[in-house]
Amino acid sequence: MKKDTDKLVKAIVESMQEKKAHQIVSLDLSGIPNTVSNYYVICHADSNVQVNAIADFVERNTKEKLKERVWHKEGHNNAEWILLDYSNVIVHIFQREQRERFNIEGLWADAKIKTYKELS
Repeated sequence: MKKDTDKLVKAIVESMQEKKAHQIVSLDLSGIPNTVSNYYVICHADSNVQVNAIADFVERNTKEKLKERVWHKEGHNNAEWILLDYSNVIVHIFQREQRERFNIEGLWADAKIKTYKELS
């Protein structure tokens, strides 16, 4: 189970990197009681077009590579904050202003945070 979750996180991060997402981080929530999932993967983009493109690519790539389907998704209409729920992993793709406003990393400051390189 942990190995499958790690593969999913890796595929999500690689998809985000390929679509030029900014400030990609994962939050390991597995050691925190009463959380809704084991991981959050978070990034932001510069426009609603890019937010949608990242979300669509993450969804397509995880389905093709790992046969993982999104259990629930929301936010595609305005693309300021798209959430993709894979149950064990929840993906948050923001526009910069929304990311700063909601500050998920700050809310879960006791999680283990890993930062990923942006591809240029």
